[in-house]
Amino acid sequence: MSYKFFEFAFTTAVKAAQTRYGSRQKYLRFEENGPSNDKITKRVAEFIAARDSFYMGTVSSGGWPYIQFRGGPQGFLKVLNESTLGFAEFQGNGQYISVGNISQSSKIFIFLMDYANRRRLKIWGHATVIDDDPKLFDRLIDPTYSAVVERAICIQVEAWDWNCPQYIPVRYSQSEVDNIVDGLKARIRELEVNKHIESPESLE
Repeated sequence: MSYKFFEFAFTTAVKAAQTRYGSRQKYLRFEENGPSNDKITKRVAEFIAARDSFYMGTVSSGGWPYIQFRGGPQGFLKVLNESTLGFAEFQGNGQYISVGNISQSSKIFIFLMDYANRRRLKIWGHATVIDDDPKLFDRLIDPTYSAVVERAICIQVEAWDWNCPQYIPVRYSQSEVDNIVDGLKARIRELEVNKHIESPESLE
């Protein structure tokens, strides 16, 4: 068994660079004995469900990479089964660059960030644009979210890998900040109601 994503990421040129800079032997061991990481595990599914955004890479017909940001309600990227992800595409600026790229090449890369806990997940796969599938849309659409849904994109997962936390800046979303502040406010109210701090007079 081997790390599946090495098949996509570790090209001949990449291996040559690893040899040149001294990391080839370290990764060779993982290539030969690491887990395949081609099925969505419980930990991966929980991480995905907690995200409200991700970065999506596609490839143009001219060979140029294109990175796009996708945001929505928490958990809008859905795990449909152990090999498939899906999300509703919201109405945007009408450029359709990612959709056009996928029509020429199904190769897709998903990059999910958890800045607060300094975690990141990389996913390689093949994407399909779906314009009309009511049953699928029912699984993907959050009725409480007001954005207009134009289509769905499903991703057949080929491989995934966790990145190390090194150099990830700690940042918090508005909802995470709100939760922290709410906890602090609750603690302050508790202390005000149950004051056990002795006054200077009682210490004399």
